[in-house]
Amino acid sequence: MATTLTRAPHKTLPIIFLLLVFLVTLLLFSKRSIDPHLPIYTSTDPYNPLPDPQIPHPDSISTEKPPILEPKSTDLELLNNDSILKNETGFVESESVDQNPFVESNSDESESVKDDDLIVEKSSVLDDEWVKKSVDWGRGCNMYSGKWVRDDEYPIYKPGSCPFVDEAFDCQANGRADEDYMKWRWQPDQCELPRFNATDFLVRLRGKRLLLVGDSMNRNQFESLLCMLYESLPNKSKMYEINGNKITKGRGYFVFKFEDYNCTVEFVRSHFLVREGTRINGQGNSNPTLSMDVIDKSARRWKRADILVFNTGHWWVHGKTSRGKNYFKEGDYIYPKFDAVEAFRRALKTWGKWIDKNMNQNKLVFYRGYSSAHFRGGEWDSGGTCHGETDPIKTGRIIETYPPKMKIIEEVIQEMRFPVVLLNVTRSTNFRKDGHPSVYGKNVTGLKKVSTKKEDCSHWCLPGVPDAWNELIYATLAAAQTN
Repeated sequence: MATTLTRAPHKTLPIIFLLLVFLVTLLLFSKRSIDPHLPIYTSTDPYNPLPDPQIPHPDSISTEKPPILEPKSTDLELLNNDSILKNETGFVESESVDQNPFVESNSDESESVKDDDLIVEKSSVLDDEWVKKSVDWGRGCNMYSGKWVRDDEYPIYKPGSCPFVDEAFDCQANGRADEDYMKWRWQPDQCELPRFNATDFLVRLRGKRLLLVGDSMNRNQFESLLCMLYESLPNKSKMYEINGNKITKGRGYFVFKFEDYNCTVEFVRSHFLVREGTRINGQGNSNPTLSMDVIDKSARRWKRADILVFNTGHWWVHGKTSRGKNYFKEGDYIYPKFDAVEAFRRALKTWGKWIDKNMNQNKLVFYRGYSSAHFRGGEWDSGGTCHGETDPIKTGRIIETYPPKMKIIEEVIQEMRFPVVLLNVTRSTNFRKDGHPSVYGKNVTGLKKVSTKKEDCSHWCLPGVPDAWNELIYATLAAAQTN
């Protein structure tokens, strides 16, 4: 027993020392697990801590400053500062755009959305009632394949109620007695179009500019849109043309302002989208020309808009254009004879290149396709008529007819980098032989016999077919929002 007691301290001390080391180690690692940011190795100098092995040493970091990227606002706002130069619309001029950058909006009310190659402004306002009526939007719905259905809730605005319809399209005021042509609604095969909501449309336009560019067919659509929006305004005095101009076919530029929404709806005339000019012939007379490779002079106005709707087509079948003699021009060369269809192709490519170069991704660009003319018994300038037509076509070759110009438009848009939205209204308008002014493009009230020598079988009565085109624009915005 005595021998055992004298040897015990020599064995106990190492065991105690090992236990102390174990406990200290356990304490350190438990503190590390409670605070994962606490380093295992600590420095006694709080101002010069030991370096974290995951962070590069300052000496190894390049001193060259990275480029500063400054966000650019895409919302156009009316400014109260009189020292800032404004253009005739009251909006500050946009800067020239020479490339196609991908820029995202920083607006709180809207954001840029790319869906199915559509660039749209996504509004924060959503009407639950019509969203519930929408079915399978986006890829599942071809809005341009469908039929016209009778709807007694139409027209959207009553004939005679809108002060912006000029005489050429005001068929009821000009003596047309039948009314059924105003009672048709376009119904796609695969989905229901949302009911047009003018207030919601204007909310989407807040602080922006919508511009229709083209010939009188786009003026037809422009007047339709003004009427559809005007109908919803509680205070109609807050919608007006900024220069007090009345809409007539003789004037080529209109700007309508909506004060409560700080936005404008505009129209600029451009028959061909490329530049019209003149030349002096050998006899000293001035003859018109068309430069297929130069964009139209009105393009300076195009850059200022946020949403654009383009069209051209009907002027390409008129006399001097269709004949193509000493008319079409490239560079300084005037072709003695040139095919009008090929000229149309080259002009559209010029337009497409301009769009690719000058439109950024915060813009929304539509191209409205060719709308059908219905000259029974001849063409527009050879005695054809459409007088007396009161019902849409239900069968026949014209329903499936597709103009060569539309195939060219599709090809050009497919080749473009910028995602243009094609409003392909050709097939839907093929049905509507009943919708033209015919002899009611001028007031003929009281005439005993209506002359059919000058009939308009190209444009459309208002209210009427162009209202559906604007519903399709609205539906395009709704489709992007509900996906």
